[in-house]
Amino acid sequence: MDLKIRHLELSDNHDLAELYSFTSVTANTSQKPFLSSDYVAGLFDNPNNYTLVAQCGDKVVGHVTLFMSHKVRDKHSAGLAIAIHPDSHGKGIGKALIKEIINQADNWLNLVRIELEVHADNEVAKALYLATGFEVEGTKRLSTFKAGRYVDMYLMSRIRPDHLS
Repeated sequence: MDLKIRHLELSDNHDLAELYSFTSVTANTSQKPFLSSDYVAGLFDNPNNYTLVAQCGDKVVGHVTLFMSHKVRDKHSAGLAIAIHPDSHGKGIGKALIKEIINQADNWLNLVRIELEVHADNEVAKALYLATGFEVEGTKRLSTFKAGRYVDMYLMSRIRPDHLS
């Protein structure tokens, strides 16, 4: 597999819209199914976001985004979102993206805390986050509506090791 991780470009919007066209992807995000390509492009069009993409051949098959805070007292912290094309699940792309975004956060963006929410029934994602240094901080009970029912979300974070007590 020829995997290249790089920064998001405008030309990637078509591939990202395709990625978010799969309900198996949107089911595990905060987005609803059947998003328009313009809406998907708008998800990434924010100067406070820092997005890396995974490219295999000439196709973008995943992204990881840090939502940087504009609040003065929260600039050390960012939220994380990730999505991988269903055809590329289980190939190490998510792990590679998270490792690189952690490298950027620690060494270039001066972040101390990366946080995320993950659906409690998404065991594969939870295992990925645990394997890359995230810890469960708590549970938001009945936090989101998914497939006709309310589900819990886990709050997870990764603290830069040199800031742990």
